[in-house]
Amino acid sequence: MSRKLQGKRVLITGGAGFIGSNLCEEMLACENRVICFDNFATGKRENVQPFLDHPNFTLIEADIRDYKAVKEAMADCDTVLHQAALGSVPRSINDPLTTNEVNITGFLHVMQAARETGMKRVVYAASSSTYGDSKALPKREDVIGLPLSPYAVTKYVNELYAKVYGDLFGVETIGLRYFNVFGKRQTPDGAYAAAIPKFIRAFLEHKSPVLHGDGRQTRDFTYIANVIQMNHLAAVTDNPEAVNKVYNTACGDRTNLLELTEIIREALVRFDPAVAKVKTEFGPAREGDVRDSLADVSRAEALLGYRPTHKLREGIREAIDWYWSNLKG
Repeated sequence: MSRKLQGKRVLITGGAGFIGSNLCEEMLACENRVICFDNFATGKRENVQPFLDHPNFTLIEADIRDYKAVKEAMADCDTVLHQAALGSVPRSINDPLTTNEVNITGFLHVMQAARETGMKRVVYAASSSTYGDSKALPKREDVIGLPLSPYAVTKYVNELYAKVYGDLFGVETIGLRYFNVFGKRQTPDGAYAAAIPKFIRAFLEHKSPVLHGDGRQTRDFTYIANVIQMNHLAAVTDNPEAVNKVYNTACGDRTNLLELTEIIREALVRFDPAVAKVKTEFGPAREGDVRDSLADVSRAEALLGYRPTHKLREGIREAIDWYWSNLKG
């Protein structure tokens, strides 16, 4: 990675979450002053425990729906990396009201606080769910369909608000449409856990991972290191053509769930040979799920200089090391 955010004061909303805590760790390593903002609704205290004694780390326990708290946290910051959200398509179907409050009202608070404090740039977590029912592959940023879930609606509204704040108020924004991010600290716990950590834990417990549907749906699984690179590049770019846009944040490869389980199995067998004998099971397809997903990352390559460092297999191997230590160690 050629360009990094260094020596700045950075607000990371949702900093105790999976992606947010990885960003906290990286930004501290790059000698930034980090303000982590989280209400611990889905973030975990153990994710930020290693940073609490760091002289450049500040934890603010507050809710993104509290505008005063957001504005106070943003004071004197150079950059915002906005990760706070309620993720999960199923969660949004079960509770669309709370998803809307956190993901839309919370995002609006960030944008308005940026406007009022004179914040130059907001880098925010967008989502590949914005592509909705569009069947075009690969997914290109300027071709989207209709949303398939309340979660997808909220993430699209974020992009619309970002454009309005850029056009009307001069707040520079860059949205990163994350595609199925995975890596260390991603929890396998709870009803809304992502597939990869759930599959890893099932295999480690010698239980059958459950694939929803026929297992042939495809995803562009994206290792956390690629996401960190994109946040760096989005925060530091001085290319005027690069700002006030959204970017696919992915590898540009797709893998179906049947292939994914075998890649995970292969990586785990070196730790536990018994995993080779664990069978997979199939469950009902999930409402609101996209059938196929594959990102075109050419815009990020051309305008930000993005070069994915990890494909799926490399990312899984690194992630497995962490899960083995934390789930079995």
